[in-house]
Amino acid sequence: MSDLFNHGAKPEAEPPQAPRPLADRLRPAKLEDVVGQGHLLGPGGPLGAMLAAGTLGSIIFWGPPGVGKTTIARLLADASDRAFVQISAIFSGVPELRKVFDAAKLRRTGGRGTLLFVDEIHRFNKAQQDSFLPHMEDGTILLVGATTENPSFELNAAILSRAQVMVLERLDDAALEGLIDRAEADLDLSLPLTEGARRALVEMADGDGRAMLNLVEQAAGWKAEAPIDTAALSQRLSRRAAVYDKSGDQHYNLISALHKSVRGSDPDAALYWFARMLEGGEDPRYLARRLTRMAVEDIALADPSAQTHCLNAWQTYERLGSPEGELALAGAVAYLALAPKSNAVYTGYKDARRLAKTSGSEPPPKHILNAPTDLMKDQGYGEGYAYDHDAEDGFSGQDYFPEGMERPSLYNPVDRGFERDLKKRADYFAGLRAKRRKG
Repeated sequence: MSDLFNHGAKPEAEPPQAPRPLADRLRPAKLEDVVGQGHLLGPGGPLGAMLAAGTLGSIIFWGPPGVGKTTIARLLADASDRAFVQISAIFSGVPELRKVFDAAKLRRTGGRGTLLFVDEIHRFNKAQQDSFLPHMEDGTILLVGATTENPSFELNAAILSRAQVMVLERLDDAALEGLIDRAEADLDLSLPLTEGARRALVEMADGDGRAMLNLVEQAAGWKAEAPIDTAALSQRLSRRAAVYDKSGDQHYNLISALHKSVRGSDPDAALYWFARMLEGGEDPRYLARRLTRMAVEDIALADPSAQTHCLNAWQTYERLGSPEGELALAGAVAYLALAPKSNAVYTGYKDARRLAKTSGSEPPPKHILNAPTDLMKDQGYGEGYAYDHDAEDGFSGQDYFPEGMERPSLYNPVDRGFERDLKKRADYFAGLRAKRRKG
């Protein structure tokens, strides 16, 4: 019956497909079209050399989002005539991995290799990472992993020993502007932007090529009688959120930058990295704690008030909260950066800890031990102790280290800030000590 009703009817038209996003349409078709990674793909780069020699090995791509990790992996599969298989560690587990490995083995018996691209590979646990090893070793798969986190911390040593880590860089302004040019050619139009707005669009992408093309795609649909300026652009588009993970690599990189800027007495750089961490959502209390650490490690007695300044700023933040209290922390950042620097206490403390570990259980010399009982007096406790207040200049010059230990020099104040005065005192007592011993 249905044939009667359908006789002579036109076949149903295929449903229209949704248009492909611009970022997908402009995905490079060959390695030479990849932008921003010339240090890897150029003739002198490691990937270029591998391909030229026909010795492509397993690779871990480490870099921020939107810089071409997936694209390069796909093109490497094409260049080496391997099947490209992509999985994500977020959505895959052991059953999915078994299926991938079984399919790769079948493919291998047919004479074709498999390039397995694993996105977010750092999210696999140790056991899951270990499951790759036998298949890497027997050639069933060529592993290309992608991670935004430091592979040294996130990947097993066994994986790292079998794969070469290659660092992909965030795209610079020239690379991003090149993507805009490609997009305009593909869309057959010029973006309705002033030169200033065009530069602002590049800044909004923040080194991410995918984000750049998504922003271009939005801007391409605007109808404007006159070019859109920077202010209007900021109203229409949101700046891409800065890459920052409070427990990841960026967290440690930025706190290192802040600490070294303070140590280097650069208040402008220190305030910049401080602000970057706040903009990334860092807990101001963490920053307050680290600033206090900087005060005791890098300034210490060169300016004893630096520690007090940090503690006061911390307390002010606790009372005011955000955002008002963050200004007190910013003041501490600037103060620390401009304070005189000394790590004499820090290095003296570390040297003292090392000496304490190696000197065993040497007891204090008996002359500085108290003798509250007759037995202890009979043992010589306290015998020969010189009461410093009774000595000339209030200084006896006695030796307080264990008997037989050569006197070490642990605290050596620098000739900066308040430690300049402490150095004079230390030198004064050292001279008296030598004088008393000769006498």
